[in-house]
Amino acid sequence: MGVHTSPSRINLPNELATILDRAPSWSLPLTREDLVDRAVGGADSDSYRIAYNVPGIGNIIEAEVVRSRNGLVVNYSEPYMRRRDPDCMVVADGLPTDQTTFVERFGTPFDATRKQVHEWLATQHLLVLPFWAGDPALGHGALLIAPANAGFFAAGLADIQGFIPATELPEKFTPKAIILLAPTFRHTLCQGKQVVVHNRTDDIHELYSLNLYPGPSAKKGIYGVLLHIGEKEGWLTAHGATVQVVTPYDNTVTILHEGASGGGKSEMLEYAHREQDGQLLLGTNVQTKETRHIRMPQGCRLRPVTDDMALCHPLDQGQKRKLVVQDAEDAWFVRVNHIEHYGTDHQLEQLTIHPPLPLVFINIQGTAGATTLIWEHREDKPGVRCPNPRVILPRHIVPNIVDGPVEVDVRSFGVRCPPCTAKMPTYGILGLMHVLPPALAWLWRLVAPRGHANPSIVGDDGLQSEGVGSYWPFATGRRVDQANLLLRQIQSTPETRYILLPNQHVGSWKMGFMPQWLAREYLARRGGVRFDKAQLVANRSPLLGWTPAHLQIEGVQLPDWLLRTNEQSEVGDAAYDAGALILKTFFSSVLKAYEQPDLDPQGRRILTCFMDGGGIRDFEALG
Repeated sequence: MGVHTSPSRINLPNELATILDRAPSWSLPLTREDLVDRAVGGADSDSYRIAYNVPGIGNIIEAEVVRSRNGLVVNYSEPYMRRRDPDCMVVADGLPTDQTTFVERFGTPFDATRKQVHEWLATQHLLVLPFWAGDPALGHGALLIAPANAGFFAAGLADIQGFIPATELPEKFTPKAIILLAPTFRHTLCQGKQVVVHNRTDDIHELYSLNLYPGPSAKKGIYGVLLHIGEKEGWLTAHGATVQVVTPYDNTVTILHEGASGGGKSEMLEYAHREQDGQLLLGTNVQTKETRHIRMPQGCRLRPVTDDMALCHPLDQGQKRKLVVQDAEDAWFVRVNHIEHYGTDHQLEQLTIHPPLPLVFINIQGTAGATTLIWEHREDKPGVRCPNPRVILPRHIVPNIVDGPVEVDVRSFGVRCPPCTAKMPTYGILGLMHVLPPALAWLWRLVAPRGHANPSIVGDDGLQSEGVGSYWPFATGRRVDQANLLLRQIQSTPETRYILLPNQHVGSWKMGFMPQWLAREYLARRGGVRFDKAQLVANRSPLLGWTPAHLQIEGVQLPDWLLRTNEQSEVGDAAYDAGALILKTFFSSVLKAYEQPDLDPQGRRILTCFMDGGGIRDFEALG
């Protein structure tokens, strides 16, 4: 399996090149099929346990991989390892950062641990995987150095980032980033926790992945690399899913949907889930249990562009007045917790049951030789499903995929909302769709509420901030620098409009992701977010901008109380105002971190407007 090549062909700093020189063996994968075989221990094997002898502890089985009929199925031994820990990242270098540093967390400089990781890897049989970080045309080459028994990790990374087969490796490959995978240090250094250490050097951006879950390193770690490069060069990688929505009349509107984990990014690429009779379940009232359905005989066609990481590079932007994005990934890390039975999402089910190549499934029940089904989730304990089942979908197998850059008409931001009632007021006061001026859109992206019942990460429930752009947990620098970049991006793309979308609940109605699916259909049919002022109603809370006075799709008039939740009899003005106060208080606490001397002057004016209790017209005047 694979091929051994001369270390001189890969141009690494001496300390890293020494790891390969001293290792008992190392090899590059020849093909994707080679990686799939490695993940299960060989071409003749159909199951494999990834285990390590940890000093002072003994043999620990981290995960098990089986080869099913439609791919590799990876399951971790510990429920904790089945979701991303939001506090997994630390920064080890001396460059400016607002993130937790290695010294702050562990009480000692990183140099000794770095050397220990190098020493440990030098004792292992190694797998070396070259890949591209972001668009290959930008030339950001990267490398994984991993123990050979972690083939599934390499296979997932190869799909997500786009690996370079050994036969296609340039004569002098100089990576700008490197992932060093050392799972045993989770136990010897990190008290069993997920930790990824970023060490930004002059030559290379090092990521020390001290755990086997690919989310914090193979995906979000490389996201951090792109953010660091963009911070130096003056561009961003937005945290969002992009879709071209094509109406039955062949009009196209392009939406970039951003948000914290669980904010509905992947769901924006899905067709609305229908009942058996073809109707759409609008929602269920949490108090009365009343249900509402609507009929929409023909929905729009979807052309996916990005799923999670949208590269906003100036070479693509040029002089265009709308934001231009393209995908920064070669495959998508799709969460399928909402698919609990057959028939929920026919396209995704068909694609994963009969894929054109073996897929990588994570946190899903798998049996060697059988067909893996994405609604059969691994249980964390009897009767409790893992909330974070995943499948990695290579872009080239996604139907109607769009390659290359696209212009964005609408940027939406998703917020997970709890139910709100008069008996239990919460911040779940968002209506079906809110229209925001750019200044408010920027504030929402600074605060980026993670929200209610997040299925993707380990952590407490409730209102928490995911930080600037909702990508802050992956950024290595300073908040204010990212806030300035984001504001300048918004200012330079004035023809892109902004909306705010809830999911899970709208006031007292449980709606799942239906609000964003309905907003998508509505905006596509009306050609975007260009409203006359008479068509909009200012909300009681200035943070929520405006809502459409009325909303009609294909002749179906939606209830006005779904647009303005205080009009729901179960909510009312008092509960709405209590929820608005929760939001305002939360925004106030988060935005204080951005009151820095080097915040952009226009950004300082927007913050002052909020702190002084400005109204929607005040925010509108700030652009």
